[in-house]
Amino acid sequence: MTRGLVLHDWVVAAIAVAAGLVAAVLLRALLRWLGKHALRTRWSGDDIIVDALRTVAPWAAVIAGTAAAASALPLTTRIAAIVNHSLTALLILITTLSTARVIAGLVQSVAHSRTGVAGSATIFVNITRVVVVAMGSLVALDTLGISIAPLLTALGVGGLAVALALQDTLANLFAGVHILASKTVQPGDYMRLSSGEEGYVVDINWRNTVVRNLSNNLVIIPNARLARTNMTNYSRPEQELSILVQVGVGYDSDLEHVERVTLEVIDSVMVDITGALPHHEAAVRFHTFADSRINFTVILGVGEFSDQYRIKHEFIKRLHQRYRAEGIAIPAPTRTVSLQHDERTPSSLVSSPVPVPHPREAPDSVRADAQG
Repeated sequence: MTRGLVLHDWVVAAIAVAAGLVAAVLLRALLRWLGKHALRTRWSGDDIIVDALRTVAPWAAVIAGTAAAASALPLTTRIAAIVNHSLTALLILITTLSTARVIAGLVQSVAHSRTGVAGSATIFVNITRVVVVAMGSLVALDTLGISIAPLLTALGVGGLAVALALQDTLANLFAGVHILASKTVQPGDYMRLSSGEEGYVVDINWRNTVVRNLSNNLVIIPNARLARTNMTNYSRPEQELSILVQVGVGYDSDLEHVERVTLEVIDSVMVDITGALPHHEAAVRFHTFADSRINFTVILGVGEFSDQYRIKHEFIKRLHQRYRAEGIAIPAPTRTVSLQHDERTPSSLVSSPVPVPHPREAPDSVRADAQG
């Protein structure tokens, strides 16, 4: 301190701090107004940027006012340097957190625009946030005069030990990155594993993949296991798919009539039921002479995997009703068993009941033996 504090110094410092607070309030009000207008646009990135600026701009105004107040006070060179470095480091940390939120929000927005689902993959979002925060923290430490070279060396050596201890976690992390980078599975896809798990992919995070099955339960699958197992993705290369329904009619049916009636039912289902594909080419293919009927396959088109159950339900109901009206029989499996009697079989081999005499009706000799 080069001289003593006077009232004028306190007044100037108070004015500087008050100006910073007023500027912070005005900036927050302005950014709130900009946020309402940003909600009207289609791009979600402007919402993220404005939301981040709501934190950075007011804090920057307060820090600027504090720095101006510190410069107005008669501080020593050492204390002034400490105050300036501390305020700069604080501003860097606030800017880093806001920047991490902006970049993470933009990554999530891009993932949402490409996948078309609200729950996008958070693995890239988390990695981006950690990288930005780590870099900002190192810059803040360097601003405070703390050497970061020994810290980086210690982190390198410690990172090797941590990597050995967290092999499973790192395996899941890199497996998740590989899955997303190769676009094998994306959030929103419907998949089925060879082990039986199936459902919609909700999220792929740094450790596991979250799948929501049709009963609205969540199945948690480690990324490393998902990368190793056989999997069927019903949403790629395209979401539309064909489903097969097996039908059979009696041998006395007119197959031309059966085919024409079935195609009419298919057309009505494709037009009336939500999730069906009216432009899909209906097909009926006879393929088997079975024991009691002629079997054929009906090919239907659905928009996505879960639509097939509703479409199958309505198709079977309408087809059964139409077959009854047209007199087309759908026979149940029957088998005729013929029993023949072979007259060459000796009568001695045919067992017959042998009457056993009552003790009272037994011969006298048998009674005598019994008494003796």
